[in-house]
Amino acid sequence: MAQVNVYYDREGNTLIVWFGDPQDEVICEETGDDVILMKDKTGHVIGFEKLNYLASQASDVRVAFETVMP
Repeated sequence: MAQVNVYYDREGNTLIVWFGDPQDEVICEETGDDVILMKDKTGHVIGFEKLNYLASQASDVRVAFETVMP
């Protein structure tokens, strides 16, 4: 089963989302708009980080997840 992990760092103002194993990260690529992609050794994106993400309260960060079947 796939797992998605979401972390909000209030002090650093970052939102980090992993949909792969963070230990597989080999390279990061900045895409602009304060987004960094984390990639594995084959170049597949396994997570991303949104910089300068501001939420007034930690409880303001909500995650909704939906699986879409083809």
